[in-house]
Parts: sequence; C-alpha cells; structure tokens
Amino acid sequence: MKAHGIVHKYGDNVDTDVIIPARYLNTSDMQELAKHCMEDIDTEFAGRVKAGDIMVAKANFGCGSSREHAPASIKASGISCVIAKSFARIFYRNAINIGLPIIECDEAAEKIEAGDEVEIDFDTGVITDITKGESYQGQSFPEFLINIINSNGLLNSLK
Repeated sequence: MKAHGIVHKYGDNVDTDVIIPARYLNTSDMQELAKHCMEDIDTEFAGRVKAGDIMVAKANFGCGSSREHAPASIKASGISCVIAKSFARIFYRNAINIGLPIIECDEAAEKIEAGDEVEIDFDTGVITDITKGESYQGQSFPEFLINIINSNGLLNSLK
C-alpha cells in the first residue's frame, strides 16, 4: 500500500481547534468539514489540497480535544497520510480508527518542505521525497493497521 502526493507543511503543536475550528462542529457532513479544514492557519488549504496529497507537521500534531472531527476533516479533504515528529495520542488513535494513515518520522518531518512531491510505502515505512531525491525511514504498518486503513476505518474492518 502506498500514498503519493504534494506536501502541505505545518509546524509544532497544531491543535484540533486549528485543524477544524469548533464553529463548524454543528455538522456531521464530512465534505462540509473538509471545506473548513486548517482554515484558521492556512486559509487556502481547502482550495489547494488535492486527493492523495500529504500533510507534514512537526511535533505534537493533533493536540487539544479528543474529537474525531479533526482527523475526519483531514481525510475528507483528500489527504492520504499525515507525517509528523509526534502526534497527540488521542489524535493518533482517532486517525487510525477512521482509516487515516499517520506516520511518525523526525527526519522526514524536519526535512520535507511544502510543495515537495512525496511517496510513502506503508509496508516498509519508507518515505521518499521525490523532489529532493531523499528517503527517510518511518515505521511500517503492521498487517492489522493496513487492514483498518484499507477498510476505511476500524468499524468497517470488523464487519
């Protein structure tokens, strides 16, 4: 399983209120949430993101509240994977539960830049920055996680 796309880059401590501002939580329509994903720190994100793109951030991505709306809005926007130095634990769990692949990799999070073309091999954990011709070793996904992601979330994988 692989992901391939253009990078949207963010810094440290991107919290769930920035990922999807609370003022939009009155809807459960994922496409509506996607229209507002990241808008408080990147007003052009929703108009710029394309299906398959990749989000890269520094440390503590997804800190803040435990709402599933944050990873769900990222996934609905078209992002195929989030790479970061570290994730808030509840965000990490919520992302996996809804089938959004996430990878922790210090080197990739530091060196990959916005606009770079990146490919991720989930079986090996290798992250390749095609633009720079560099590769970084993230963690590979165990088979049960690949099953959850391929099933579009934990609940679907249990059916």
